Amino acid sequence: MPAVLGADLEVPVKGGRLVGYANLDYAASAPCLEPVSAAVTAALPAYSSVHRGAGYASQLTTARYEQARHTVRAFVGARPDDAVIFTRNTTDATNLLAGCLPAGTTTVVFDTEHHASLLPWKNSVRLAPPAFPGEAVRAADEALAAIDGPKLLVVTAASNVTGELWPIAALAHIAHRHGARILVDAAQLVPHRPLNLTALGLDYVAFSGHKLYAPFGAGVLVGRRDWLAEGEPYLKGGGAVRSVGDDTEWHDDPEPRHEAGTPNVLGAIALAAACDALTATGWTALVREEERLIARLRSGLASIEGVRELSLWGDEHPRVGIVSFTVDGYSAREVAEALSSEYGIGVRDGKFCAHPFVRHLLGRSDGGCEDGTASAVRASIGIGTTEEHVDRLVEALRELVAR
Repeated sequence: MPAVLGADLEVPVKGGRLVGYANLDYAASAPCLEPVSAAVTAALPAYSSVHRGAGYASQLTTARYEQARHTVRAFVGARPDDAVIFTRNTTDATNLLAGCLPAGTTTVVFDTEHHASLLPWKNSVRLAPPAFPGEAVRAADEALAAIDGPKLLVVTAASNVTGELWPIAALAHIAHRHGARILVDAAQLVPHRPLNLTALGLDYVAFSGHKLYAPFGAGVLVGRRDWLAEGEPYLKGGGAVRSVGDDTEWHDDPEPRHEAGTPNVLGAIALAAACDALTATGWTALVREEERLIARLRSGLASIEGVRELSLWGDEHPRVGIVSFTVDGYSAREVAEALSSEYGIGVRDGKFCAHPFVRHLLGRSDGGCEDGTASAVRASIGIGTTEEHVDRLVEALRELVAR
């Protein structure tokens, strides 16, 4: 396994002690892999502005930037002619695509989505949380059949709230049967599982570097060129144009068209380095270790009376290393603060930028909390998570419930 920076971080807890930090907040932002840090460090001495520069540093940096594009394309199994557009994050990527949709496009999206996938669309049909995976396919089928004109189905690959995997191959098939396209939010999938855009029949994929062990401010949108080539340039400025005079001639290549200004070169290099590191490690080893740890965590949580795991499709449904839960007698914020201040454990509390979904899972608008926050606690794991981290969380929750 590649090492992560900060594995030896110590944090203060009550009583003035320092303890090793148990980072269980990977779903928000994963730590930086050492190979990613090394790639950025190696690129810095020759860092220069990309494209159009004749100097050696500019030529070298341009080559590294464009190689990053090829690396990301290979990492997601994209088609050779797919565009790879570097963005700031998944939210940036989905908003970019939203601005390129043909006139009159209707978007179909489930209420289970992260706000990055739920909110950018001008004309959308929102579907209720499905009771089981087949219901998701049926609901999408019915919604798309009722829409005339251009249409786009938007769905997550892995829930950022429950970690549950969605049937994206079946949904892509349904979308194409109705002449629609599909965008998959893969932000929570690609740090945990391989993705092959071509094999799955996906049209667009978006994800973020900061969730993929590359926290340098880059994300990516990968997919079919035609809508992107015809859409309004996401930013208007240098690099997006062929010529400027009385009239402006924009690039018809979607990559420069939507990457105006000096791009986040180091972010792209970092993102590609993370893709290379995960590929080199091998998905079999990564998935096996994650499944071992997440099973240990879920078993521990299930053994504590008063702790309830949130799930849309039941305990046996496949998922990545994300678990959200509530603790009887405590608000989510109280739990998270106690875990941090007393045990040196970092988790997330709140609605995880998925307000409608969390309210649905909690079963009532106030989530059963006196402060009306309708919130939960989320623990998430990845490379660098240890058995001790998992066991410390379980024992800490056991102690909290016993008070």
